[in-house]
Amino acid sequence: MARKLRLEFAGACYHVTNRGSYRRDLFVAGGAARSFLCCLDQACTRYGWLVHAFVIMRNHFHLAVETPEPNLSDGMKWLQGTWAMRFNRFRRETGRPFQGRYKAGHLEKGHGLAQVAHYIHLNPVRAKIIPVEQVGEYRWSSLAWLRRRRRPAWLIPSTVLHESGGLADTPAGWRAYAAYLGVLFEENAAFRDEKHSRLCRSWAIGSATYRAELRARLREAAEQRSHFELVGADRDATREARSEWWEDRLRGLAQSLSIDLAALPRKKSAPEKLTLAAAMKDTTSVSLGWLAQRLQMGATDSVASLLTRFRARNGRLLAADSGFRT
Repeated sequence: MARKLRLEFAGACYHVTNRGSYRRDLFVAGGAARSFLCCLDQACTRYGWLVHAFVIMRNHFHLAVETPEPNLSDGMKWLQGTWAMRFNRFRRETGRPFQGRYKAGHLEKGHGLAQVAHYIHLNPVRAKIIPVEQVGEYRWSSLAWLRRRRRPAWLIPSTVLHESGGLADTPAGWRAYAAYLGVLFEENAAFRDEKHSRLCRSWAIGSATYRAELRARLREAAEQRSHFELVGADRDATREARSEWWEDRLRGLAQSLSIDLAALPRKKSAPEKLTLAAAMKDTTSVSLGWLAQRLQMGATDSVASLLTRFRARNGRLLAADSGFRT
């Protein structure tokens, strides 16, 4: 049976969630949750994601994520795969920690996105981990980071503040937001549970117009996929678009590092080439094959080996400080 089609487009927002295999607890130890946050930080930097809310619970996670580029699938593959590899290596285990394919419901920007962000922030309260009065103190929630002066550049406060009454990004504003979450939680229990169930399970949260637009996009995407799978055009078009994006990013990095792309040394392991390759791998989803060809670094396997040795010599170029600290 074919997988359901993922609808991806520039600027799309999603409610993404996944849980441990057989509902297994994955994030009980602080190290596992901290590692997931580090992977999320790297994924957002690589793929340009904007996160409006996140929470890491004992056996699952939630993200309210916006994708300026249509790359949710690529980013989630990297995020879950990288964290799983690190988790298994630390635990000396094998297999898949997550139960399967992640769920991703569409969110309309504005009220719909904010409603899911509120739901995400209230997860630890509903699980009775903390009382509602301490909703902002759960360390594995975006709310604990949003209130800080230094926060990751990819963590966006404007949606929850604006949709909660136009609150200011100040300590007083965040106290008011926490109080607003308390009001939401104290709603009639039956209504609240039904509302939370809809937010968690719906394929799309938003207005009737937004949902109709999504259905039209889905029909168009399904028709195009059937056609493109026959002629191979979609794969080529995607490859071309990604190549253009990577080329733009490479030129920007070269300029910021004062490296002349037109005058790179011929040597495959030249420091300029390795610096650019490491920076591209750290901040984009670029393939080794593209780097090998574009920077004239030899075979794809050679690029991987060169980068491994480069980083082992403390030559790794760190991405710009995002403000994320654990």
